[in-house]
Amino acid sequence: MNQIIKESLAKSITYQEYRALVKQLAEEKSNTGLEKTEALANYTKLNDRRMKRWDKTIKVAEVAKEKIEAFNRKTTWLIITESWCGDAAHVVPALNKIAELNPNIDVKIVFRDENLELMDMFLTNGGRAIAKLIILDNETGEVLNTYGPRPSEATSYVNRFKAKHGALTPEFKEDLQHWYNKDKGQNIISDVVEILTAVTPIYQ
Repeated sequence: MNQIIKESLAKSITYQEYRALVKQLAEEKSNTGLEKTEALANYTKLNDRRMKRWDKTIKVAEVAKEKIEAFNRKTTWLIITESWCGDAAHVVPALNKIAELNPNIDVKIVFRDENLELMDMFLTNGGRAIAKLIILDNETGEVLNTYGPRPSEATSYVNRFKAKHGALTPEFKEDLQHWYNKDKGQNIISDVVEILTAVTPIYQ
């Protein structure tokens, strides 16, 4: 296994520990990451509410559930995130919901700002975008695939807007949150099921 990945795994926490930490930071009006600001603390508080809702309400359809349960490769899902990230607040609970259905999947969470060497191995279009999922084979240590920072439909939505307007506006970001709320994690589930049914090594 790559040394940087190994070191990051040693610092990782479980999803349950992550949720407890975000809840605590929300109460303390703080946030994860190197930068501590009122805005990031407010996003953390908002994200704690979002994740609490998704933990309770995300449903996995029977067809997807069968495919997830059939996945028989022992893997660790290393997720890079931060408490203030809006996309991550929707993506990470959905990933955890999938992982809960299969004992072969072990979720570990690390923070981007504390693991920049790891983050820089898995950039998106040259940027340190989160949430980022790295699927690791437990036996070989190889990276089987990656996912994120957004589900496929949201990525297309963002890319179309950027191509037309150059940058994301606050209004668009609000629209994107509405999209997540309407989708209820289903695009993430279908994306990840597709990955699980066709995992191929991409990086060693």
